[in-house]
Amino acid sequence: MNAARPSRREMPVLILGATGYVGGRLAPRLLAAGWRVRAMGRSLEKLSCRPWASHPNCELVQGDVMDVVSLARALRGCWAAFYLVHSMNRATRDFAAADRKASRHMALAAEAAGLERIVYLGGLVPDDPNISHHLRSRAEVGRILQSGAVPCTWLRAAMILGAGSASFELLRYLAERLPVMITPRWVRSLCQPIAIGDVLGYLEGCLDQDQVSGQTLDIGGPDIHTYEELFQIFAQEAGLRPRIIIPVPVLSPRLSSYWIRLVTPVPASLGRPLAEGLRNTVVCKDNRIRDLIPQELTPDRTAIRLALQRMAQERVETCWMDAGRLNPPEWVSCGDAPFAGGTIFRDGYQIELPLPRERVWESLAGVGGSRGWFYGSWLWRLRGLMDEAVGGPGLRRGRRSQGELRVGDALDFWRVLELEPPQRLLLLAEMKLPGQATLELRLVPSGADACQAQLIVSFLPQGLGGLAYWYSVWPLHQKVFGGLLGGLARQAGVAEPGPVSRFDPVQAQACATPPTAH
Repeated sequence: MNAARPSRREMPVLILGATGYVGGRLAPRLLAAGWRVRAMGRSLEKLSCRPWASHPNCELVQGDVMDVVSLARALRGCWAAFYLVHSMNRATRDFAAADRKASRHMALAAEAAGLERIVYLGGLVPDDPNISHHLRSRAEVGRILQSGAVPCTWLRAAMILGAGSASFELLRYLAERLPVMITPRWVRSLCQPIAIGDVLGYLEGCLDQDQVSGQTLDIGGPDIHTYEELFQIFAQEAGLRPRIIIPVPVLSPRLSSYWIRLVTPVPASLGRPLAEGLRNTVVCKDNRIRDLIPQELTPDRTAIRLALQRMAQERVETCWMDAGRLNPPEWVSCGDAPFAGGTIFRDGYQIELPLPRERVWESLAGVGGSRGWFYGSWLWRLRGLMDEAVGGPGLRRGRRSQGELRVGDALDFWRVLELEPPQRLLLLAEMKLPGQATLELRLVPSGADACQAQLIVSFLPQGLGGLAYWYSVWPLHQKVFGGLLGGLARQAGVAEPGPVSRFDPVQAQACATPPTAH
């Protein structure tokens, strides 16, 4: 006699893209509602840093939709899955081809795993043959998932309003930084935004409501506005003067993406597809979801106000910058011979502090963003401007929260690679460089109430350009990084810090970090 199949509440729900903007907020919501959640990401370390990762009903699994074996393993035993992955990033040259391949993998793997339901969050596709490449790709993913054997619920959303979403950050940066805007004609296109809380409500409701299985449903908030009106609403809620907006016909989507890149920290790989999509009218044509999954919808003005409050309170749970692959260079891990992978240059600095490292860590963990880098702010700003000039992120990304740091967080033009409070912070450079670089900050106990702060910069050059870069910036290290350690000491409460000295990182700790040049 066959054993009875477990109930849905006893089986896990898989979230693909659990470290992304929506997935990172959906997971704690489902856990709070009593669902068992299996969160999939390409980095377990990045997943494990999420506040909800230790919940008793949460399971973390490493996987990638491009890897059919890991995808099949992640789906095993689940009854439903949320498909919240997207390949639109600067590391993927053809995001449409990548998303096409990933969605085919998902459709086949879901059938093999005996899944009951897929829930896919895509873009609101207008009835217009001249839609953007981004929206066309989002629609293609939906069609591929719905063509499979497992019923797929396709929710189609336009602009998502919430602290940290890419579309809201575009709105915020443009409205805050440009009191006078010369804009493309799309500024008067109609849009039906939806608050992130309402998106999560619909996603959660898709687990309880069987009538949505296999359906394509538009989701939007209660208001329809032009982008021009949204700029003015934002300005009012942010306490800014009304924005002067001048639409002109000569600004193409390509030119608009360059303009967005110049004014905001959103990279061209994301800004261009978003800019192209703004030319289309995106308004819900089908409101059946309101009857199938009833909830009180949030007006746009309220959603903007809540997002601004979240930012002011530093309670931004997820951010568009958090999503994406965390790719530690192989040379960062110890274990290889010193000559493996190429010549690696390293430089170390240290300072003695009459404070326990737990107290110093409080200041160290707040580095970057609005607090800066403790020393030589104009030098860091200059380096950021130089990076932006060659297409890098510069310093404008800041950080998700000034009071909290997690693995995978963007930190100005760095990415948090490893985090071990209260002793170690490892950052991976994401600025444009002729090579790869890391910045490591350590706090080593040196007494009952004292510690040694160490800074180690490592660089793997690429070609002669990389070698020239290292030798040209090396003379500045003492000033910039030595100043950083001195500034950290003052930030932690040391009125008169002692001297900063150079040291050899290899001799200090043979295999803790990459070896020096040979």
